[in-house]
Amino acid sequence: MPEVVITEFMDEAAVARLKARFDTLYDPALVDRPDELRAAVAGARALVVRNRTQVRGPLLAAATALTCVGRLGVGLDNIDVEACRARGIAVCPATGANDLSVAEYVMAAAMTLLRGAFFASADVAAGTWPRQRLIGRELAGRTMGLVGFGAIAREVAWRAQAFGMTVVAYDPMLPADHPAWQKARSVSLGDLLALSDVVSLHVPLTDATRDMIDAARIAAMKPDAILINAARGGVVDEAALATALREKRLGGAALDVFAEEPLSAAAGERFRGIDNLILTPHVAGVTVESNVRVSDLIADTVIAHLEKA
Repeated sequence: MPEVVITEFMDEAAVARLKARFDTLYDPALVDRPDELRAAVAGARALVVRNRTQVRGPLLAAATALTCVGRLGVGLDNIDVEACRARGIAVCPATGANDLSVAEYVMAAAMTLLRGAFFASADVAAGTWPRQRLIGRELAGRTMGLVGFGAIAREVAWRAQAFGMTVVAYDPMLPADHPAWQKARSVSLGDLLALSDVVSLHVPLTDATRDMIDAARIAAMKPDAILINAARGGVVDEAALATALREKRLGGAALDVFAEEPLSAAAGERFRGIDNLILTPHVAGVTVESNVRVSDLIADTVIAHLEKA
């Protein structure tokens, strides 16, 4: 039985370091074979996952020897943290390792949607030359609103300021005297939505944040504002967002995360044909470079944990 089970993709060099020390099963498709996954973890001391593997219920019950869960990312909504804590299982996210890649994704999405010039290659190639239609907007002089002001949002903040944007943020969990507020003006959520030209979400999925951005809050945004969610699926009411985009009551949106992942045909149908929308498959935090950083950090964490045990 393997000591370490890795159920989703990980940098090969980090996998090799784990294999050099422990009996390690690396199968990036194991997440899609739940019966085999439960059998594989029966004797495992460490489990390494990304966001699709649900570390809860039957899987946790099957992993009777588990002492450590390494998360190749930072969100923990796919892990029953309380159940792990009750059993003395350490839950180890890759905190900080993909902050840069998410921040760059947010800025790229904001620029792409505001400028609006990057969706017409076929028209240009065909000679229609749609210059008037492709006159877009600049970042400079606009307001970036950050819902949640943790590490990733702060990376977005200074990049937005470098582009000449004003930055406002809403984070009731961050003390008023925290030094991070030097990078943004603290405002209420209502004021943020009313003021911002770009709204970027940086909150976990909890009971308090589920459908936080619903029809009413979308209606409170500027009609030409951009909404970006590279945080967690379920924070945005996707049906309400799709309706607002179709009715041109919002300037555009970028979604990297969804309430259902992967999207089913039915869930995806609501987005079909919307031209001011970018959809990506939960990759904002995944670049070549961040994958190496995240994988190295989790490999080091798992090695240290198992060798100390």
